[in-house]
Amino acid sequence: MPLSRRDFLRYSLYSSIAGAGWLGLPKTLTAHAAETDGYKALVCVFLFGGLDGHDLLIPYDTASYNRFASIRQSLLNRYDGARARDNLLPLNLANQAAFGSRAFALPPEMPQLKALFDQNRAAIVSNVGPLIEPVTAQGFASGSAKLPPRLFSHNDQQSIWQASAPEGAQFGWGGLFADAMLSSGANGGVGEFATLSTASVGPFLTGTQVSPYQISLNGNAGINILDGRNASGSQGSLRNFLESARERFLAQGFEGSNILAQDIANKFRSGIETNAIFDAARASAPTLSTVFPENGLGSQLSAVAQTISIRNSLSTNRQIFFVGIGGFDTHSNQAADLPTLLSQLDGAFSAFDSAMIELGLSQNVTTFTASDFGRTLTVNGDGTDHGWGGNQIVMGGAVRGNSVFGDVPPADFGHDLDAGNGRQIPTLAVEQFAASLGQWWGLSDSEIINALPTLQNFDNANLALFNG
Repeated sequence: MPLSRRDFLRYSLYSSIAGAGWLGLPKTLTAHAAETDGYKALVCVFLFGGLDGHDLLIPYDTASYNRFASIRQSLLNRYDGARARDNLLPLNLANQAAFGSRAFALPPEMPQLKALFDQNRAAIVSNVGPLIEPVTAQGFASGSAKLPPRLFSHNDQQSIWQASAPEGAQFGWGGLFADAMLSSGANGGVGEFATLSTASVGPFLTGTQVSPYQISLNGNAGINILDGRNASGSQGSLRNFLESARERFLAQGFEGSNILAQDIANKFRSGIETNAIFDAARASAPTLSTVFPENGLGSQLSAVAQTISIRNSLSTNRQIFFVGIGGFDTHSNQAADLPTLLSQLDGAFSAFDSAMIELGLSQNVTTFTASDFGRTLTVNGDGTDHGWGGNQIVMGGAVRGNSVFGDVPPADFGHDLDAGNGRQIPTLAVEQFAASLGQWWGLSDSEIINALPTLQNFDNANLALFNG
């Protein structure tokens, strides 16, 4: 039997990265088989532009806060008191002992996230970012450290977060995770609804077998004009034309031998048929009582919740979703723009958590943020500049909540994790964060290594983000 082009791509990719991955597993990866029973979903909320992690996880003990405030005084003055210590939301962390006398708080725009912390349903992964190997300030300054390409570039760092490679990468780790699950028997080996997006997505959800399915936020996914071909009142000639167009898109009776023409025909046919399946399933979706905020992120997470509610009709038990929100490139006007964005995150995350509880899937769905990079501790007048390591939120009933995972560099300069201007050198690689999510999702160790080949360069591949 001849090797298909899809199999050729898959085997070529796996052979190229397995050679690196099997040189040695990270110390905290131990052999286990893939787990495909039950339902589990990962929801990535990408914060385009670079979230200022210093403004998400804020120093709260008196000494740390005073130093933070002195460095950022010109910016904090623009917050009209919103970053005064008395207005912050202090965290009573379950793992406070790991930080000694240091304490942390959330900004006042995030009371619902604070409640999720208190309920052990949310946590922060601190100082995570693109790395090839561990880096120190000395190695960075001397040029001896092996660094990710094109640091501080929006497009490239977004791609590295999604695919471990700069702009132009073809496959993302979300897509490769889904590929592996299909090969292990998840979703009946069918990938149409394995990776799904509500926003424009880069390579994150693309694998050698899967590509992202775009969820419509405004009704059915079908081609509306074709679906309305039999609408009452339509003239016979119009109905005939639309029916003919639909048949053309379905490529009924196509017998061409050109391989490119065959691919195009198959794509059109598959797209229409997949949309029909999705629309039929959504027509029978349960009505959720959870009310989502009426904004872009709220609408997207509402659509994700609705899609998760029809998982059985779609015959899926492993899914990865991608949601995106922009505006985090706060070079200027940060004090006006960022609190609004943080408030939007707060309301949408809380609503989504409530929806998962309503569906009885709180333990089965994990939501996490990602962003181009963090930002500088220094200010440029009324904003901040591109940084490196940043803080990310992880949320769900399975999360070991009310915790901060990883190192939190001091809000100061000149320490061993300062790349200059308070740009934090990450102490956790994106691959370590991803591996921890992949293990919870049910991937085997070999599947994780295949998707994240540079993981072998780090000792810790399990950040213990989850209970059990």
